[in-house]
Amino acid sequence: MTGTWRHLPATARAIALTATTAVAAAQARDGQAYDEAVGGLTADERSGLVLGAVVRLLLEESHPDGLTGDDIRQVLTRCVQESTRWRTDVDPHVVLVLLAGALGVYDPESDESPPDASAVARHAPLLVADLLAATSVPLDDYLAAAFAEIERTERQD
Repeated sequence: MTGTWRHLPATARAIALTATTAVAAAQARDGQAYDEAVGGLTADERSGLVLGAVVRLLLEESHPDGLTGDDIRQVLTRCVQESTRWRTDVDPHVVLVLLAGALGVYDPESDESPPDASAVARHAPLLVADLLAATSVPLDDYLAAAFAEIERTERQD
């Protein structure tokens, strides 16, 4: 997987740059930088779509033979436990929604308390950072692949 997102329109580049900053802050466990970057992600609700695609690509890469319920439980547990070591506002339900949404099995209508776009933006970089730890592929490549996939989907619709 190789690619770049730097040729994309300004709004897409802004999402990618902000997501990159947020994930880097999560990897460094830098609360102040994380909060600032996440503020930028909440400004554009399409950031959830992009980060959701990145999560799905990371899950596919780290589980090439498919995901089991135990795999999802392990990812959820690991992400929440690692994140709560430096963030007190981590909500396991939101991380689970991110996982289910990335896999295409989340139905917000059947969720009694679906997270809002702000909660998704606050949690998605944590999950991406956690999943990136299992791969040697740079985030830029996943972002480029996510944007390409979103573009293909939009053209087909």
